Amino acid sequence: MDIKTRFQLKWNFPGCIGAIDGKHINLRAPACSGSEFYNNKKTISIVLLACVDDDYSFTYIDIGAKGRHSDVGVFSNCSLKRAIDDGSLNIPAESVIVADAAFPLQSNIMKPYPGNNLTTRQKIFNYRVSRARRIVENAFGILASRFRIFEKPIANNVKDTIKITRTSCALHNWLRKNDPNYLEPGLADYEDISTGRTINGSWRQVPLRNFENMGEDNTLTENGTTVRDRFADYFSSEGAVPWQTRFIH
Repeated sequence: MDIKTRFQLKWNFPGCIGAIDGKHINLRAPACSGSEFYNNKKTISIVLLACVDDDYSFTYIDIGAKGRHSDVGVFSNCSLKRAIDDGSLNIPAESVIVADAAFPLQSNIMKPYPGNNLTTRQKIFNYRVSRARRIVENAFGILASRFRIFEKPIANNVKDTIKITRTSCALHNWLRKNDPNYLEPGLADYEDISTGRTINGSWRQVPLRNFENMGEDNTLTENGTTVRDRFADYFSSEGAVPWQTRFIH
């Protein structure tokens, strides 16, 4: 069974092949680094940009961008973005990657509708895309919870921190597939569909920062807008799930 099929069955988002987001990996100030590694939280970091499958495993990572860079800047310069744009990634027809508001809206990258005065149809779409996108947030959280080196600034240079992060992501993937106890109960977020509440996983107590409030790319494409509207129509009609309206109020 492929990733797209599993996203449809497990997370009710047809055509989804991954969820993308970025996180800051905090470290001690590199020698002679100036302000290059300072992020908007005034901590020293490098950026881990990742795409995750339906089962919290990493399918792509880009690690090493300096903490001062926004998610838009990191994504715009990574190999994944180039492969998407030049067609070499060979994304299947009508397949998309889900992302948060900071990423560009494209025909193959879906993000929420912006603003507060949204229609019910738009709110439902935002819930559905956020539900699928939460997979990548949880993958980062599980990684930080299980590899405790990420709980505080890493006392290594940038080169070694990149190696540590890559190795941790690879081990995370192996353990996710081979150790049934790796994902402890309550570690990841889960939904109570009877009340319309999302229950935070215990990983959210770990200080691995995300890209929140680091700037939004408002670049829209006609194709991206059209595809998003098509998804919104589908989620409010034949693609509706019984509990979705509980989560938008």
